[in-house]
Amino acid sequence: MADDARFNPMILDMPMARLRAQALGASKIREVANRGYGVQGLRRFWVGESDEVTPPFIRDAAMRALEAGRTFYTHNRGTAELRGALGAYLSRLHGQTFDPDRLSITSAGIQALMIVMQAILDPGDRVVAVTPVWPNCTEAPQILGADVVRVGIDRRDGRWTLDLDKLIEAITPDTRLVLLNSPNNPSGWTLAPDQRQPLLDHCRRLGVWLISDDVYERLTFGTDRAPSFLPLADPQDRLVSTNSFSKAWRMTGWRLGWMVAPASLEADLAKLLEYNTSCAPDFVQSAAIAALEQGEPFIAQVREGLVARRARLMAGLSALSGVEATAPDGGMYVMLRVEGETDSLDLAKRLIDEAALGLAPGSAFGPEGEGWLRWCFAVSEPALDEGVERLGKWLRRR
Repeated sequence: MADDARFNPMILDMPMARLRAQALGASKIREVANRGYGVQGLRRFWVGESDEVTPPFIRDAAMRALEAGRTFYTHNRGTAELRGALGAYLSRLHGQTFDPDRLSITSAGIQALMIVMQAILDPGDRVVAVTPVWPNCTEAPQILGADVVRVGIDRRDGRWTLDLDKLIEAITPDTRLVLLNSPNNPSGWTLAPDQRQPLLDHCRRLGVWLISDDVYERLTFGTDRAPSFLPLADPQDRLVSTNSFSKAWRMTGWRLGWMVAPASLEADLAKLLEYNTSCAPDFVQSAAIAALEQGEPFIAQVREGLVARRARLMAGLSALSGVEATAPDGGMYVMLRVEGETDSLDLAKRLIDEAALGLAPGSAFGPEGEGWLRWCFAVSEPALDEGVERLGKWLRRR
């Protein structure tokens, strides 16, 4: 909207959102998905979820809780049982004790991100984000009136890498918050172990908050977890780890997440949770307890399947002339580009119309992703094979 548009009498008479809300970018993933809904036989690889349902041991726990009548409000930050189970899980994972007072249960991972940003960001604050990244991560600060500075990862020798010096240079004394998602959506880039301490030390020196979006931390290739800041941090560091049950436990539709924060922040987080959603559903939290206490063999199975499917998709794409793909270090996505195609949104729409193939446009994740497409490979191998075949046929026709 032009600067003088808000003074136009006709516009002033119209019921409209505030300018910050109007300025938000609409989801290009959703734009492509809307284009594809109703297309017969379309193969969909644009969303970040498996084509398999949540495992029975998690669903059964939810049904038992429902049968027991667990349909009432709970504590703002989650039931004591779930926070206890989460603390035990994190202790096993990171080799240290996590006080339940540092843990909050949220209605989805994105709510964890939004709640902590509501707690620490004021309008005009400076946020530094490592990009490309899931658009919700960079739009959330802007909803709150903050300004986002993007630091892009680079592609070197066929891999995605972060220039740590470039990131540290961007984190100035007037920076309020650094946002980092690793393993990264959409690229699969994963922060190197030796890059954690220097980044944490720099944020400490300047008093800058660091949010680590760890939703894909268990979906890594070659190890059972991604490098984390939690084992390096003191309990009162300005560090918040946000996470979700969606990916590693195949619970995307359950909408449940968590955050690990300094205990001094928890009282304010509880208030913000109350004023956003009050609390997460009790029966869903019961399912999450089962996920945490019984889920390690299942996570290992998910990870093993992703390793095989990543290899299968990369082999299929590498056999196609004019296609360049980058193998991820973690997550569930491959980034690819097609020779001669620079407008990823236009290409994603054409692939729907001309190949019945649904991929996410790289531009949905910021300008650093332009020219690329994101392919979710957390699906069956026959589906992957058919998707590659459709892309190959489209390329030959083109």
